Amino acid sequence: MAITLVTGANGLVGSHVARALVVRGDTVRVTVPEHAALDAIADLDVEIVVAGATDRSELRRALRGVDRFFHVSDAMTLRSGWHDLYEANVIGTRIALEEALRAGVERVVHTSTIAAIGPADGRSTADETQGFNAARIGLAYANAKAEAEREALRACAHGLPVVIVNPAHVLGRGDLHRSSTELVRRFLRREIPLYVDGALCIVGAEDVARGHLLAEERGGVGERYILGGRNFTNDRLFADLGRLSGVEPPAVKLPLHAALALARGFEALPGRPPITVEEIRALSLQWAYRSTKAKRELGWTTGHHEQPLIDTIEWYREREPDAVGGVGARQPLALRVAGFGVGRVLGAARLLGD
Repeated sequence: MAITLVTGANGLVGSHVARALVVRGDTVRVTVPEHAALDAIADLDVEIVVAGATDRSELRRALRGVDRFFHVSDAMTLRSGWHDLYEANVIGTRIALEEALRAGVERVVHTSTIAAIGPADGRSTADETQGFNAARIGLAYANAKAEAEREALRACAHGLPVVIVNPAHVLGRGDLHRSSTELVRRFLRREIPLYVDGALCIVGAEDVARGHLLAEERGGVGERYILGGRNFTNDRLFADLGRLSGVEPPAVKLPLHAALALARGFEALPGRPPITVEEIRALSLQWAYRSTKAKRELGWTTGHHEQPLIDTIEWYREREPDAVGGVGARQPLALRVAGFGVGRVLGAARLLGD
């Protein structure tokens, strides 16, 4: 019997892909790292194989008898170091797809990200035709994801039938590693001390999983498909999170240069900084996209744009009821005072400029 393999199945996207495949009726095998938390797939009828992301012999064993392969790389964040990002994404993708080619896998879906395309220019949304433009920004996460995508295309050029999907910023239930949903968690815990202008494309994990299956069924070999939902400005995203959760949004919004200077100061202090230079840089960009190609060629659709926000809020309130803010929770007094002061100063500066 043919087997469908999913790597990274203990992560947010991987667990939803595995779940969607079980519902479709596939015989599913999943790989997970040693000692991985399996809560997100504990109720699924799947074969679980322990395999490291860069262990060739373990991946070779996992690929035996597989005809469909969903390569969902390990969850990483902006705070992950370059070595870990490179190992998990670039080396891991190279080894996994080389072994898939060796095993004669009939169809591969490689999970990339919009970060591998890079931010839009601010005048319009970006699509799959945009060349990678984020190298100049210095975001290690984006650079690693772009290089991993090049590994997938290299394997495709050698005869492996690969389709690439580029999910936007994924929200939803089941993010055990606090990867892409960490933004919402920190919002609920009132741990975002400041923010800047920017935009972010949000998509639900269940929609992304359906996009993976459609890419496997209908996608063109060597093609990539953006899986994105609503494009939010940072102002709108935090306002909607506040409205849906009842938690007061961050009070301090700064010009980019001021936010970067403050983040550098945070990083110079002992301990874990509340926000980093890399996070500020990422937050300031226009991660805004259109998914016209996926809708046209795959028949992909998304649910209501607020549902991923609601699902993530509810999931963290169930998991961390004593840590996240309830309805009516306000920002710390010091931040509210700082936000008021910054607003007055910036307002006065605008009046003087006029």
